Amino acid sequence: MTSTKDPLLQPYQLRHLTLKNRIMSTSHEPAYSEDGMPKDRYRLYHLEKAKGGIALTMTAGSAIVSEDSPPAFGNLYAYSDEIVTWLKKIADDCHEHGAAVMIQLTHLGRRTGWNKGDWLPVLSPSPVREAAHRAFPKEIEDWDIERIVGDYASAAQRMQAAGLDGIEFEAYGHLMDGFWSPATNHRDDEFGGSLDNRMRFSDMVLDAVRKAVGPDFIVGIRMVADEQWDIGLSREEGVAIAKRLAGSGKVDFLNIIRGHIDHDAHLTNVIPIQGMVASPHLDFAGEVRTATKFPVFHAARIADVATARHAIAEGKLDMVGMTRAHIADPHIVKKIIEGRENQIRPCVGATYCLDRIYEGGGALCIHNAATGREATIPHVISKTTGPLRKAVVVGAGPAGLEAARVLAERGHSVEVLEATGEAGGQILLAARNPRRKEMIGIVDWRLSELERLGVPIHYNVFAEAEDILERKPDLVVIATGGIAQNPVLEAGDNLVVSSWDIIAGAINPEGPVLLYDDNGAHTGMTAAELIAASGAELEIVSPERMFAPEIGGMNHVPYAKAFAEKNVRVTINTRLKSVRREGNQLVAVLGSDYSERAAVERRVAQVVVEHGTLPMADLYLALKPLSRNLGAVDYKALIRQENPIKTRNPDGEFDLFRIGDAVASRNIHAGIYDALRYGVLF
Repeated sequence: MTSTKDPLLQPYQLRHLTLKNRIMSTSHEPAYSEDGMPKDRYRLYHLEKAKGGIALTMTAGSAIVSEDSPPAFGNLYAYSDEIVTWLKKIADDCHEHGAAVMIQLTHLGRRTGWNKGDWLPVLSPSPVREAAHRAFPKEIEDWDIERIVGDYASAAQRMQAAGLDGIEFEAYGHLMDGFWSPATNHRDDEFGGSLDNRMRFSDMVLDAVRKAVGPDFIVGIRMVADEQWDIGLSREEGVAIAKRLAGSGKVDFLNIIRGHIDHDAHLTNVIPIQGMVASPHLDFAGEVRTATKFPVFHAARIADVATARHAIAEGKLDMVGMTRAHIADPHIVKKIIEGRENQIRPCVGATYCLDRIYEGGGALCIHNAATGREATIPHVISKTTGPLRKAVVVGAGPAGLEAARVLAERGHSVEVLEATGEAGGQILLAARNPRRKEMIGIVDWRLSELERLGVPIHYNVFAEAEDILERKPDLVVIATGGIAQNPVLEAGDNLVVSSWDIIAGAINPEGPVLLYDDNGAHTGMTAAELIAASGAELEIVSPERMFAPEIGGMNHVPYAKAFAEKNVRVTINTRLKSVRREGNQLVAVLGSDYSERAAVERRVAQVVVEHGTLPMADLYLALKPLSRNLGAVDYKALIRQENPIKTRNPDGEFDLFRIGDAVASRNIHAGIYDALRYGVLF
């Protein structure tokens, strides 16, 4: 057990509310809502963190108070009375485990789209368009202000009725701070100009809310205290606002943000991703705490326990947000208490979670497939109540390592065969990009877990059927992954090299380079980034209407930055048809899916292609006729989380299935989900 003197485990008194430790999950919208309501999937997601020992889980990011704040990314409808029942279930369940529950309320202002929800006009203090959501906002009118202030008060009453422990208002990039910022407030009436005038709207909201919920209900604000923008809210004015709010008697805590979020490029400075500096605004939040002498919360890529502990021990924060870290592992606090910090699944900063949210999907962790699936997939793997198996897992990539981990946790005897001298599979390629080296944490954590569980990995074993049969397994998992494949070309297949060749360093870039990517994921972009960094002239060609559509907006940013700085040419809506050699050059013939008459040529030194992977299926095909199930999987049973393996060959001695890219070219999360969802059924 860990020491009770751990700063992170000390309780914190927020007025009448005792928070049992200093770790929280800040408000974010996982996009698990159904019809704007936080139903069972939403509840179970927060409940898991409560079971894991967290002191405070903030729901919503953000719940919208008015119908003319259209839901941009699965937002909850705080304006509906129906939400009270659903939130009460969340609060009651989390309270049983000693976790406090709050919610974030907002009017999104211009940070949404007019063609969502009820198609009502988007609002802003001044008609300044936000780049990220592209809506042209209407300048807010006096009657808009009056009704929205009332909507805030009504929403706060609903949250109080639901039994939540408090609320916080969102004031960064939304309507409330839109009045504060000179970038979005060009008004010349009583709501514009001086700081007093620009704070008038937020003061009106706070007054109305306090009148509605009384003086004892906890009310906070997540606020930008420095937009880091030459036309925006300055540090001086931001800290001045923080001081005013702290001294107003109307709020109980400040949750500090720094930066502006009107564009994806700026958003990643507020919420850093992989390869960017960790906890970049922690010291600034501490400075605000010193200036205000008021409770301060903060979260911005505080992904590890050591940094969180430092933040509390040094008095920088009162509560430390580890939000994405809890998406990766909702049991962080429990593991700290039990002295198992080394077993905390790390957040590797891949930001698969947020990119899925902003692209319209639910949040998923790149390497914890249980998050968001708590109704069917456990975070804690229990021992099997069925027969113990002797399992052989072939392949030590992320899918194979996860399969071995889960089967071992279930109590089975497991060994892993790996063809190369190192575990990791395609993650080893991803981590060759210096900016993405944290990806190796996906592998390292599983290797550590397998060592704890006593699972051997046999390296440099290019397994054939005989290697499997001599071990006499009764379960075989094929996780052999895939190999790079070329796109279909009319000619010149032998003249191109793969993105894998570039990433692995097997082939050096020779400029000018044409990189053709019709996979749209990280592999092609990683190769492109490495080519650009080498100094070679580069053109990226894609048949898509945008380049790399699979990576998401936040991960798009560092690639786009690298390409802009290296003058990389990006060509979309264009397909590579063929390649031929002319002298010392290659001629790439390009066409269009949109016109048969379109045809252009590029003369380059090198053509690099990215077309996903082709399964390495030889071993699977050799074992298939020898297996009990002949390789067949009952997908309906798998979806119901029932045993998907049925006997089709009574003479077979083992069950057989394959996972990850050994099935088809997908991504890391898909392989890990395969491994987990199959593994817990044995």
